[in-house]
Amino acid sequence: MRGYYTADEVRAAEAELLTRVPEGMPMRRAAFGLADVVARELRERTGGVAGRAVTLLVGSGDNGGDALWAGSFLRRRGVAVRAVLLVPERAHAAGLTALRRAGGRILAVDTGTSVPYRVGQLLGAPDLVVDGIVGISGRGPLRPVAAELVAGVRCPIVAADLPSGVDPDTGAVTGPAVRADVTVTFGARKPVHALAAPHCGRIELVPIGLRLPEANLIALEPRAVGAGWPVPGPSDDKYTQGVTGVCAGSGTYPGAAVLCTGGAVAATSGMVRYAGTGAEQVLAHLPEVIAAETISATGRVQSWVFGPGVGTDAAARDRLAEILATDLPVVVDADGLTLLAAEPGLVTGRAAPTVLTPHAGEFARLTGAEPGPDRVAAVRKLAESWQVTVLLKGRATLIAGPGVPVFVNEAGGSWAATAGSGDVLSGIVGALLARGLHPSWAAAAAARAHSLAANLAAHATTSAGAPISASPLLSHVREAIGTLRELAA
Repeated sequence: MRGYYTADEVRAAEAELLTRVPEGMPMRRAAFGLADVVARELRERTGGVAGRAVTLLVGSGDNGGDALWAGSFLRRRGVAVRAVLLVPERAHAAGLTALRRAGGRILAVDTGTSVPYRVGQLLGAPDLVVDGIVGISGRGPLRPVAAELVAGVRCPIVAADLPSGVDPDTGAVTGPAVRADVTVTFGARKPVHALAAPHCGRIELVPIGLRLPEANLIALEPRAVGAGWPVPGPSDDKYTQGVTGVCAGSGTYPGAAVLCTGGAVAATSGMVRYAGTGAEQVLAHLPEVIAAETISATGRVQSWVFGPGVGTDAAARDRLAEILATDLPVVVDADGLTLLAAEPGLVTGRAAPTVLTPHAGEFARLTGAEPGPDRVAAVRKLAESWQVTVLLKGRATLIAGPGVPVFVNEAGGSWAATAGSGDVLSGIVGALLARGLHPSWAAAAAARAHSLAANLAAHATTSAGAPISASPLLSHVREAIGTLRELAA
């Protein structure tokens, strides 16, 4: 699993590192790694390193020092380096000296002048820009001068540690911020790298010797998902592979029944039983499903999925109450969440695993407030207060359960942002719960497979990707699971 560490956790680890190594060594390690990535980018993008031009945007403190030291290493490779000092009086002294000695050009922004900033003259004509404006101690958007310079960049940007203007712990962007092509992070990945991936670009990790604690925000690696995905063993039958019950759809929304049930079937349930009024449509698409009109007539299941398209009337509420009264794992989605928002007592205090799968609007209905900029804290709070597992959908989907680390799944795109996609996801989660998997792991693994299926569907006809609907996404779920299994082999 891949861990993400807050600014406070990283600073504590850096302080411990300085008790073991000479002062300045961690920065030089970080800077050497940064320079190496920049050189590789120059080679891949321009065909060479020597004779190319790089501009450093340098703020105060250690992040600026990382950029300055990296500039000195690049000068030794024959790169023309200029450093634009945004806060000249607070530039990192040792890094500045190193760049000067290497022959780098130093330009200082005069913030006291009333003359408009000459952005083009300051930036020059670089092949690449290094963002060393602020690091993990920075909060809030770029200041006006920095924002003006960044807006003037017309070449790829490599960010040192994180893109400036993006919050390191929450990934929040509240104003002007760097949108990097590559981010080179030092010692550890930070939450920003998963929560604000579009601003980070590709992530490169440079080890500097940090000793880190257990992470409270983690991502399941694709190999781990593939290795942990249930597959039939020599003694398995259709009952031991998990029997998933699905209560979804209605006369108004029959498609929700098909998509949700289809997700459970595609996720390799040994058997899927459907309860509801959409039996005819479900069986027309999925003849292997066993259908009944009522929950009591459904037969034995090992998990339930409830909510997509069921409506919010009294009859739907009674079906939800009947399912939650069992001692089985339950996934609640869509209309089921609206019912819970009106009557939380249906789920609070429940002993069996319960997974809620809201998008931001449904989350607001459940809690009375939007998730806000700190989505990790918000989802963790709901999970702890209701004693449930919460899967908060988004490009960076978050999964929190009581007393366990928060999982994050960065989808790599927003192809799954389409109507019915969540119905498929809830079916996949239900199938994994039927196999007895831990609810947080089941939800995180389902989110990984779901996002991969969306990417496969989007790129099925064109390498650039094309918008999809939920039906083609569903048809690629098995392919996604197979791909994950191959990675683990």
